[in-house]
Amino acid sequence: MVLHMSSLFLRTLREDPADAEVPSHRLLVRAGYIRRVSPGVYTWLPLGLRVLRNVERIVREEMDAIGAQELLFPALLPREPFDASGRWAEYGDNIFRLQDRKGADHLLGPTHEEMFTLTVKDLYSSYKDLPLSIYQIQTKYRDEARPRAGLLRGREFVMKDSYSFDIDEAGLDKSYQAHRDAYVRIFDRLGFHYVIVEAMAGAMGGSKSEEFLATAEVGEDTYVHCTNCGYAANVEAVRVPAPEPVGWDGVPAAHAEDTPDTPTIETLVNHLNAHHPRPDRPWSAGDTLKNVVVMLVHPDGTREPLAIGVPGDREVDEKRLGAQVEPATVEAFDEKDFARHPGLVKGYIGPGALGLEGTTGIRFLLDPRIAPGTRWVTGANEPGKHVLDLVAGRDFEGDGAIEAAEVRFGDPCPNCDHVLEGARGIEMGHVFQLGKKYAEALDLRVLDQNGKLTTVVMGSYGVGVSRAVACVVEGNYDDSGIIWPRELTPADVHIVAAGKDEPLFRAADDIARDLEAHGLTCIVDDRKGVSPGVKFKDSELIGVPTIIVVGRGLADGKVEIKDRRSGERREVALDSVVESVLAEVRGS
Repeated sequence: MVLHMSSLFLRTLREDPADAEVPSHRLLVRAGYIRRVSPGVYTWLPLGLRVLRNVERIVREEMDAIGAQELLFPALLPREPFDASGRWAEYGDNIFRLQDRKGADHLLGPTHEEMFTLTVKDLYSSYKDLPLSIYQIQTKYRDEARPRAGLLRGREFVMKDSYSFDIDEAGLDKSYQAHRDAYVRIFDRLGFHYVIVEAMAGAMGGSKSEEFLATAEVGEDTYVHCTNCGYAANVEAVRVPAPEPVGWDGVPAAHAEDTPDTPTIETLVNHLNAHHPRPDRPWSAGDTLKNVVVMLVHPDGTREPLAIGVPGDREVDEKRLGAQVEPATVEAFDEKDFARHPGLVKGYIGPGALGLEGTTGIRFLLDPRIAPGTRWVTGANEPGKHVLDLVAGRDFEGDGAIEAAEVRFGDPCPNCDHVLEGARGIEMGHVFQLGKKYAEALDLRVLDQNGKLTTVVMGSYGVGVSRAVACVVEGNYDDSGIIWPRELTPADVHIVAAGKDEPLFRAADDIARDLEAHGLTCIVDDRKGVSPGVKFKDSELIGVPTIIVVGRGLADGKVEIKDRRSGERREVALDSVVESVLAEVRGS
């Protein structure tokens, strides 16, 4: 059915919405695809819903092609399964919780691992039932603290989540690869540039994990890649190559020195070069050991101080640290915390106060670069004093290692000797080898070939369906508006009746009917009293890839076809316009 602009539920805007931070948010609102209801919650208007359904169609086609079966769970879920998995507490403030009239706890589903697991447990009991892959496309809810960027980080969003169930790890490997291959086909069809990177499993648990990131400057994820060996990883998942241990024969004993007014790395380095010069080279920040103390807040509300030792030329990356300590969250160690731990001298904290053997007993984790035999300058736990020639392994040890220091573009690749390059991206898909975490928590077992009960091995695979709409726009727009890829466009052709005369409107409708008879979908701008200039601007803002202008050339039996992607315009005879458009649409 032809969509007529005169009756279409659509209003385009000339000005950007005040809260728009990124191009996709700005353009989707201005072009009449979505409308804000509240922070992080949007209404899908008719054209936006068409695009969303096109994304869903692509996802369904590729999931069905690998033999996955679709089902649909409720969004309103009971508490009990999430208690069994531990996630009722782990999610903390990130989920919407509510009670029914009888006082029973429920939540709005942020994801559905528990439901998938319990449903399979309810229906299947034998290895003969496996392998199995099932999926849903459903609205999810997460109580984001700072919803932003329109559809890119919302409180309500549409997601495809699928799960594989296998009898063993070998089966999981096959299911994982099948899903990964399907994701490549999905994202190739969606029409934006993306990369596949190693990722952290985080609170999901499991082993192997990869992200599909849409490359975009507005992305919240930073990733690095090596142009030599092909290594690519989200910075949260980068593993720093630890230096080989070195001996400390001949290294002087550690000694404390007066270093007044040196609470920062910069002031310390300046003091060292002025008062303790090295014979071989100047002191640098990389010679110092920075000990950063943070407060971990666990899901049950308990608070635990944690100290992290990193080279002084690095900062602690909050996202990398957060990924390492999930499901706990990280807060700053404030003045009140220092008051409760008088053994920590702010600005002069050293290993002697930290770790299970230290004076405070605060857990102390070290960056991998702080390898046995490495030599450092660090705090002496006294105001105005630092320790020189402090050797890791000889004079101090940590309670473990942690990957929390910032990753820099130009750092060495973990797999080869080349340097890492970096960029930003938007997480569009994530594939996990969950293993047995949820199956064990919810007792999902089946009888194996020998008649013994064995725990099922699971995989988890997600695609941000509503987020994909925004990602496509982020990669496909210009100064005039959106440029939709063919597979996602809300219509195949946008026909503009550019004038006041009735024959223009009749011709536009005739072309639309002929195109629809050949299987194409059309928008006709038949608004009367609206200038051609406004109609042209709206057609470019809305972004349908093929635009037909029925204007003054109609008197000579001609209309104009514009390719929204290239900007190319050409005149064609009225009696050949349908043939020309069909060739363009089906050939692109």
